[in-house]
Amino acid sequence: MSQPRAHGVSRARVSRARLSCAALLALGASAALWASAYVPADDKEVLAHLSPGTTHTSMQVRQQAAARADVALPLAQFYISRARASGDLRFLGYAEAVLKRWISQSPPDPEALVLHASILQSRHSFDAALAELDQALRARPDDVQAWLTRATVLRVLGRYREAAAACAQFAQRADASVSLICEQSIAGLAGHLQSAYAALTGLSTQGMLDPERAWRDSELGEMAVRLGRETDAERWFREGLACSPQDSYLRAAYADLLLRQHRSAEVLVLLEGQESIEPLLLRLAIAQKQEHDPGLSRSAELLQAAFAAEAERGEAVHRREQARFLLEVQDRRQEALAAALANWAVQHEPDDALILVKAARAADAPQRAQPALEFARTQGLRDVRLTAAAGTGS
Repeated sequence: MSQPRAHGVSRARVSRARLSCAALLALGASAALWASAYVPADDKEVLAHLSPGTTHTSMQVRQQAAARADVALPLAQFYISRARASGDLRFLGYAEAVLKRWISQSPPDPEALVLHASILQSRHSFDAALAELDQALRARPDDVQAWLTRATVLRVLGRYREAAAACAQFAQRADASVSLICEQSIAGLAGHLQSAYAALTGLSTQGMLDPERAWRDSELGEMAVRLGRETDAERWFREGLACSPQDSYLRAAYADLLLRQHRSAEVLVLLEGQESIEPLLLRLAIAQKQEHDPGLSRSAELLQAAFAAEAERGEAVHRREQARFLLEVQDRRQEALAAALANWAVQHEPDDALILVKAARAADAPQRAQPALEFARTQGLRDVRLTAAAGTGS
């Protein structure tokens, strides 16, 4: 997902848990969200007293910041943004610590609930995220961030009808251009890919903020990929990265395009210095294998350690990446299929269907991918990659 895809609503994830890019966009671009934030009248005013040598990771600092909502909520937003930009999930823990007071009080602060829901989304606790968003919307039905985040979570789950309804609610309260991106991103997954692509292609970017343009370009790039228009997809991804160079979701999508075209040497350049972000590290490892690059052993070691750490914590945030790693880097086909099936049980994005179909065919068990193919059929999900992987022709 692209980002606030999903990706992936801000689509975030890299795993469009994709943290969704759309939720991240709304967190960063919605002026209304923080309209009531406290702004000191005097630059000399002290907001918090810090001990010598403390850093932003200090528990004491977070406790002091958490005492005031007008400081705590923007700080939590900052931590969530840093987690998405850096791939360091410790920042989600920092954000959660800052928000704890505000979601635990009675009644909970609605803005804090929405932010906490985005943390839950990032951890793939989708049902819990939806529950907190529903609670926030009961208190504040006009919360645009809540509607956008709800649309993103439902999109990741493949619940497109409900996601479209959330986008419709968002559209009643948000800018028309941004609303169109939300609505057409769902339509493009639910049987209307060609018309959705045309609608977003014709959308003027005049007056758009860079994150909004990057979201549009990300969606267009993904749609072009599913349509088989890879030249157009590359243009959209490059334009999106020009607007938002730190967007790891866009970078991953572009890397996948290059890998499909056997341009792995370009992937090594594209992902240089991005090893701390696991979805990007996966693409780097795949490129290194294709290029017989000696750095592969180190990348594989880092990925294995990351997957093992997630398992110890009882998490499966990067199970799609794990399935791809097992299949495309290690050629452990049965294990890749098991990981892809476990991933499909949680989320239903096009790339989730794709890795399941590929793993099932590689493991000589194509029937195991039938749930994903049936989902695509019933939802009207069109994707030339999925058609080719399934060997079903046009």
